[in-house]
Amino acid sequence: MSTPSSSSDQYPYPVSRIGIIGGGQLGRMLVKSARRLGCTCVVLDPTPGSPAGQVSGQQIVADSHDPQALRQLAEQVDVITFDIEDIDATILATLADAGHQILPSASLLAEIQDKLRQKQRLMALGIPTADFIEVDPDDAEQFERFGYPLVQKARRGGYDGRGVVVMRSAADRAQVLPVPSLIERFVPAAKELAVIVVRGQDGEVRSYEPVEMCFRSGANILDMLLAPARIPAATLAAARALAIETVTGLGGVGIFGIELFLTEAGELLVNEVAPRTHNSGHYTIEACITDQFEQHLRAITGLPLGATDQMIPAAMINLLGAPDESGPPVIRGLRAALAIPGVSLHFYGKASTRPFRKMGHVTVLDSDIESARHKAEQVRALIEIGSEVQ
Repeated sequence: MSTPSSSSDQYPYPVSRIGIIGGGQLGRMLVKSARRLGCTCVVLDPTPGSPAGQVSGQQIVADSHDPQALRQLAEQVDVITFDIEDIDATILATLADAGHQILPSASLLAEIQDKLRQKQRLMALGIPTADFIEVDPDDAEQFERFGYPLVQKARRGGYDGRGVVVMRSAADRAQVLPVPSLIERFVPAAKELAVIVVRGQDGEVRSYEPVEMCFRSGANILDMLLAPARIPAATLAAARALAIETVTGLGGVGIFGIELFLTEAGELLVNEVAPRTHNSGHYTIEACITDQFEQHLRAITGLPLGATDQMIPAAMINLLGAPDESGPPVIRGLRAALAIPGVSLHFYGKASTRPFRKMGHVTVLDSDIESARHKAEQVRALIEIGSEVQ
């Protein structure tokens, strides 16, 4: 005979009212998970009918820097989170001071959204990362003194390859970003990895298996992901430990994407930290016991964290807008792609496509990671997001 739940374990519907700043694909998948958990969501995004707004049914059409709109959002929900980092953290801090719950915290967002401050915090925590300095983009001598090859990163606003320039020699200085920046040592990585880490309000922390990221040449956008990464067991364990150390040191609550370099010498370096659900964790929807979106919701609402076990190997590809095509989207090769066993399609509902815009993703499951990778390559050759208007 079952024991009745105590009054402290009873939740009226909705279990929690969640505010999401940003209405893109991450917010969309977050809303879908929220509904399964008995939560409701209000989305704030400047685009009417945003991908997340379509499924939440409640959207405030406003910019993420609009103080009045952010206050309106805070008054309608129990907890605020975000699927983007380009938010006015000062306004969020003011709302937090007024008693509104914001997770991850406004103070941590302020540190992470500024890539220079993020690197300084990692260094202060003793987290291994590439050497870096703050730079004046107009000072060519600073670049020379630091030495090539190097990577210039905008302090603010970089995303999906924007705000990052690789300079292999002084001849590449013509590409310099004319904005507040840092430069860091170029790392000739043997592999680029990512680890999704979740930390609860009570300090409990769990991680998923490290995954291997392959980037599209010239676009610096994740092209294919392999989960788990094809690296030795000892390196897998070390990557998980470093990612957990990073999130624990930052004191974050929620899901964090930790991007790492595995150098040719076998050293692990933290590249960047994302204080939100992450592209490298999309495969968890099909492949893991608890996906990253539900996991984030559990953390920010104070519910127990879920199991992170991966049940089956997975490969994931991003579906990017076709080069030289913009306008209302058309999915080409859909039937042929879905005919491959183990394929799951996620289309994000964006009203228009443009070159290299993230329009969806495909996850392929198989009992063998190389077979999953091969099938994902088949899908990549078959499916294309183009436009009706060319």
